[in-house]
Amino acid sequence: MSVEKNLIPACQDDWQAYVNHSFVQQLAAGTLAMPCYAHYLKQDFLFLKQYARAWALAIYKSDSLEQMRANLPAVQGLLDVEIGLHIDYCAEWGLDEQQLQAVPEATATVAYTRYVLDCGQSGDQLDLHVALAPCSLGYAVIGQQLAADKNTLMEGNPYRAWIEMYSSEGFQTGAQSHLDYLNNLLAELPDDSPRWQRLQQIFATATRMEVAFWQQGLDAA
Repeated sequence: MSVEKNLIPACQDDWQAYVNHSFVQQLAAGTLAMPCYAHYLKQDFLFLKQYARAWALAIYKSDSLEQMRANLPAVQGLLDVEIGLHIDYCAEWGLDEQQLQAVPEATATVAYTRYVLDCGQSGDQLDLHVALAPCSLGYAVIGQQLAADKNTLMEGNPYRAWIEMYSSEGFQTGAQSHLDYLNNLLAELPDDSPRWQRLQQIFATATRMEVAFWQQGLDAA
């Protein structure tokens, strides 16, 4: 039992709407309107702060030192590296940290991040990691797809750095580590466990939240 066999197939339509969203397609073509991308960058900064809180919650929800240590690198990476890189990248688009901090959270940002945190607070570590998974795994799939697609515009594409970031070896390795960790947790569940239905619901809801996050960027045009 795994993410690939039990969670993604259970919400295939939502998953495809996420990884092949028009926002992503326009990024690949270099045609995404700048206001849409600027809105996305601002909201993604706010998302990353809540995402770090969720990973910190995963440490709190851990049952052993081994699990705590397994979750720690994600928190450190977000706080020490990824958020800083995002701030630097936003600066290239004329958005400084003070501006990012002053931006109010959009509806889809609030809904998504608080849903993930609620899954962790009301459930256990497995619930939380299933809610976290569409983000890391979906961006890895999108990065791979865009990098491999001969129709993806690279030369002269203003969003080339974004594509290269999520198709990079570093990001792909991190996403694979999360997938492996989650699949190990899922493997502990019996195939006939009543929890599978709940976990599928969590994964599907978080995936729909990702679709809404893309859409709010497009709606900013």
